[in-house]
Amino acid sequence: MSDFNRGVWGQAPARADMSVDAGLRAFMLGVYNKMALGLALSAVLAWVTSHMPVVQYLFVQDQLGRVVPTVAGTALMWAPLVVVLAGSFLARGITVRNSGAYYWIVVSLLGAGLGVDALIYTTSSIATAFLVTSTAFGALSLFGYTTKRDMSGIGSFLIMGLWGMVALSLLNIFLLHASGLQVLIQIVMLGIFAGLTAFQTQQLKMTYYQVKGDAQGLAAATNFGALTLYLDFINMFQILLSLFGGRR
Repeated sequence: MSDFNRGVWGQAPARADMSVDAGLRAFMLGVYNKMALGLALSAVLAWVTSHMPVVQYLFVQDQLGRVVPTVAGTALMWAPLVVVLAGSFLARGITVRNSGAYYWIVVSLLGAGLGVDALIYTTSSIATAFLVTSTAFGALSLFGYTTKRDMSGIGSFLIMGLWGMVALSLLNIFLLHASGLQVLIQIVMLGIFAGLTAFQTQQLKMTYYQVKGDAQGLAAATNFGALTLYLDFINMFQILLSLFGGRR
């Protein structure tokens, strides 16, 4: 576990064996399977919460024939971004038990919060955004898995850029109120999360080589890897929905 405690953000081993062995395939398959289960649970919870009257009352309102989020609804829509930033600090000292519990708690909370999106956007818009996100995510993750280029420097730049965009977005929401700037911020953040998908996939591969042979370390890494990729997916999905989705 000591190697994994450096987290998926750590540098790759200087001479990692990049051959695709059975253990690496099993590890990555475990990450993707857990992520897929998380997305499935999120979809179920989003459907449940979107059909609860209390959700419609607290988190959305009708303004001139358009369904828009309330303050509480907006907070829920920002939750994935807050969680992905907070989750980046959990790489140190995690165990199989607490990483697994954290993953399913996050999935459950965000899945319930996605019910707000289901109330605001049309079903066809949600389906289209999900299809586009799935296609883009698959291509980006495949690139991160197969590229020979070390993306550590790019990843650090993307993380700093994400913090900058969060700060700028908050400034715009509370002070500037510029709708055009907010659209630009969302476009930039979409690019950031796209890059993070590739970067974090590569870092997961590096993590496998760092903890290879440590069953507990690999199990914890599977949970944390599924979490990071799940959050990348959800953020890309919500940004695409916000930019191009048709409202009810």
